[in-house]
Amino acid sequence: MKNKASLALLGAFAAGAMLLGSASDAARGNQAANAPPANIFSGETGKIVAMRRLTEAQYRNSIADIFGPTIEVAGRFEPIVRPVHEMIASGARAAAISPAGIEQFDAMARIIAGQVFNEENRGQFVPCAPGDAARADADCARKVLTPLGRYIFRRPLTKSEQDFYVDLAGNASGPTSDFYKGLELALSAMLVSPNFLYIVETAQPDPDRAGEMRLDNFARASRLSFLLWDTTPNENLIRAAEKGQLTDPAKLEAIATSMVASPRFEYGLRAFFADMLLFEKFDEIAKDPVVYPYFNQDIAKALPEQTLRTIVDHLLTRNGDYRDIFTTPYTFMNRPLASAYQVQVKSSQGWEPYKFGESDDRVGILGQAGFLALYSHSGRSSPTLRGRAIRELLMCQPVPDPPGDVNFTAVQDTENKEMPTARIRLTAHRTEPVCAGCHLITDPIGLGLEKFDGIGAFRATENNAEIDITGSLDGVDFTDARGLGQALSKNQAVSQCVSSRALEYATAGSPDGQYALVEGLEQNFAAQGYKIRDLFLRIATMPETYQARTEALEAGQTKVTMAAQ
Repeated sequence: MKNKASLALLGAFAAGAMLLGSASDAARGNQAANAPPANIFSGETGKIVAMRRLTEAQYRNSIADIFGPTIEVAGRFEPIVRPVHEMIASGARAAAISPAGIEQFDAMARIIAGQVFNEENRGQFVPCAPGDAARADADCARKVLTPLGRYIFRRPLTKSEQDFYVDLAGNASGPTSDFYKGLELALSAMLVSPNFLYIVETAQPDPDRAGEMRLDNFARASRLSFLLWDTTPNENLIRAAEKGQLTDPAKLEAIATSMVASPRFEYGLRAFFADMLLFEKFDEIAKDPVVYPYFNQDIAKALPEQTLRTIVDHLLTRNGDYRDIFTTPYTFMNRPLASAYQVQVKSSQGWEPYKFGESDDRVGILGQAGFLALYSHSGRSSPTLRGRAIRELLMCQPVPDPPGDVNFTAVQDTENKEMPTARIRLTAHRTEPVCAGCHLITDPIGLGLEKFDGIGAFRATENNAEIDITGSLDGVDFTDARGLGQALSKNQAVSQCVSSRALEYATAGSPDGQYALVEGLEQNFAAQGYKIRDLFLRIATMPETYQARTEALEAGQTKVTMAAQ
């Protein structure tokens, strides 16, 4: 019996090994390919306990940080499936790569390797001159590939790995009569290895918990870097791992503190909220051009960026209380969005700060067109979708899907003059007993946003009828969208939810069953004034983040899962 991570590992290993074999055979003129070393997926210090696939952003960030921002990444990425009510970070633990996906990664790897070792760039990565540029040179190849492999695999290469990639480069240099073509093939092979495409986590016995395991230093370096910066570990982190500093609580805290204080923490924060708020849905957003003729791709492209800029400005630049992202009047505008909001901006290009009035219903991220347009239908708004999104994404309270036989005719008939507003239509819809339960926990929230249409534009009426935007959230009544934001900011479920999501994001495992851990995390978050840096610093330094546990299964077998799963 194997867990999902093990199955993903085996699938990726098989696909990657076949690809390496075929690539090597082709380069050698169909000579027999060397088999990958037996320990090609083994860490130097511990046992593999989990692995998760790199996201597209993590892949791109890693390539830029290893080889420089001028190296282009061109290709299509196989999407990672999001588990229901969980984060993409959790889905990455069970994400295999299909044969077609491997082909895409192979194509990207070859393009990247070609750029790295072209005449313009190779001087940055090749510290030696081959004895003959038309022949193999094992010593020079080792000097090139060993330090690169250390960054690509996020740990030092084993001796057998070094030998394998050096041999691969040498065997390719012969048929091509080009030392640098051999380096290209070896590098592209590294870039399709599961050691790069997956964050491979290894563990060692925990000296403080007899019979238990904890992530080793190299696994901690990766976990820290992808959590806080959304990219591969840099030289400082790898060196700290080599020195064993990341299992020292004091040194771990010092390193994590410097990382959350770094400007690069913005990249990690953006990645976290893009995952938490389901930003992949923006790739599929579509609006009826007849109903919304002014909605265009420039506006659609700006929607997620406005929300992320608002979050970063409030939580990092202003070091604000997390709960106030629902009431902050500060945001950013560009020219396309300004036309949608019907406001003025000074610049024709780029973004500029903008402040809504303190009493404006636009305050907070719920009043932004991104949230409002994303949680609407193509031709109309939806209090139900908006209320459900608030419950599920911001309060971590799953709402059941509607039964398959529900009649939506009354809700969808926006031209019915006898039921001119969404509130009236939803009231009629809720007379069906099968619908009432879910709508009672979503509609009273979403109706507070009904003065914003399906693309987030303001409207005072619907079908010439005045729109009633009163509502309630868990017994707290409000009279407008601003009041909804205030009610949400005071609801403890909001701070508990972001604490839970941050833990899930860090460990790539659902925190279900870890209630005491999440409760303690939220209490610490509150004690620190709900500052997001403090929340992530706490997660990055607490021992539970790096624990692994073993659970005996059948005789002679062990299942390893992360503690926060």
